[in-house]
Amino acid sequence: MAGHSKWANIQHRKGRQDEKRGKIWTKLIKEITVAAKLGGGDLATNPRLRLAIDKAKDSNMPNDNVQRAIQRGTGSLEGVNYEEIRYEGYGINGAAVIVDCMTDNRTRTVAEVRHAFTKYGGNMGTEGSVAFLFQHCGQLLFAPGTNEDQLMGCALDAGANDVITHDDGAIEVLTSVADFSKVQDALRTAGFQAELATITMRPETDISLEGDQAESMQKLLDVLENLDDVQEVFTNASIQ
Repeated sequence: MAGHSKWANIQHRKGRQDEKRGKIWTKLIKEITVAAKLGGGDLATNPRLRLAIDKAKDSNMPNDNVQRAIQRGTGSLEGVNYEEIRYEGYGINGAAVIVDCMTDNRTRTVAEVRHAFTKYGGNMGTEGSVAFLFQHCGQLLFAPGTNEDQLMGCALDAGANDVITHDDGAIEVLTSVADFSKVQDALRTAGFQAELATITMRPETDISLEGDQAESMQKLLDVLENLDDVQEVFTNASIQ
């Protein structure tokens, strides 16, 4: 199944994240804390915690930081009580944006998110205004040159929902949220290491932006991602 170009956008995004490693660690600590609070500290029974710890390892976070976050989540250590909130809105040329936050102060967070949208050419929407344009799913992305037939067979046998080969040769495996860890484990065992492995809000269709529109949209996304209370930003904008 053919799809649009994916690899360059993913590499560009990863590069930007690497530049902000300190902020990424802060976001991951929040995610680990909340995942442990909601599902307990056992990785075998808490796939959300396992995924957060995998991301922490990929970001070279020290294990002591990870363990303290788990202890704060399970109550062994005192910590801040975070609330999860999602905001939805529109960016440049009507591109959809979802902003997932963790905060100890809802009033502060909504004011900062709304200000970012307003200042950088977007606008806040109501709950559910753009979420229907996205699929909540597991996503694994493999580099161009990966053996497509072997990967597809292994992924589908493990319970993946779809395998998409993009124009640039990147291969994307999509799973249900529940089956993500099972499929990832099966692919790792078979020797396939994903460049990106995450639970995401994946756009059903993309809006292509170029030139000034692309620059303005990237600025809005960067500002949102840099807010202290923002964990993830999802968009259907494909920035060229």
